[in-house]
Amino acid sequence: MNYYTLAYYGFFSFLLATAAWCMYQMAMADWRRRIIPDAYLFPFMIIGLIITAFSPWWPHGIKIAIIGGAFGYALAALVGFAFDYYIRRKNPDATPPIGMGDIKLIFTGGIWLGPDGLAWALVLACAGGAIWGRTKKQKYIPFAPFFIIGGILSFLGNLFLL
Repeated sequence: MNYYTLAYYGFFSFLLATAAWCMYQMAMADWRRRIIPDAYLFPFMIIGLIITAFSPWWPHGIKIAIIGGAFGYALAALVGFAFDYYIRRKNPDATPPIGMGDIKLIFTGGIWLGPDGLAWALVLACAGGAIWGRTKKQKYIPFAPFFIIGGILSFLGNLFLL
C-alpha cells in the first residue's frame, strides 16, 4: 500500500468515526432534552454527502442520496404539518408531535440510506418507538435514538441481505 491509499482510507475512516460520534450525540440529546442539535445534525449531513459523492464502496451515489433526502424531507414535513394541524385544531396550545429536528434528521437519513433504506429505517424506528412507548407508558417518545438504530439496521440489511 502506498501513502495515498493509506491517506484515502484514513480520511474516510475519520469521517465515519465522526459520523458515529454525531449519531451518538444526537441520540443522547434527544433522549435527555427532546431536542436534536444542529451542531451535530449538520456535520452528519455534510459527511453523508461527502461519503456518497466520493466513496466508491458506498452502496449508492450522490444522485440517489439527493433523491432520498428530498423524499425524506417531503414525507416528514407532510406528516409533521398534517399532525400539527390536526392536533392544534383540537387544542391550540398543544406541542407539535414532530419537530423540525426530526424532519431534518429524516432528511439526513435519506442522504445516508437512499429512499429504500430510509423506508426501512422509518418502519423500524416507528415500530421500536411505539413498542418502547407502550411498555414504558411514555407520553413523549424521542425519535432520534430509534431512527438511528433503525437506520443502522436498515443499512446493514441492505448491505448484507439484499
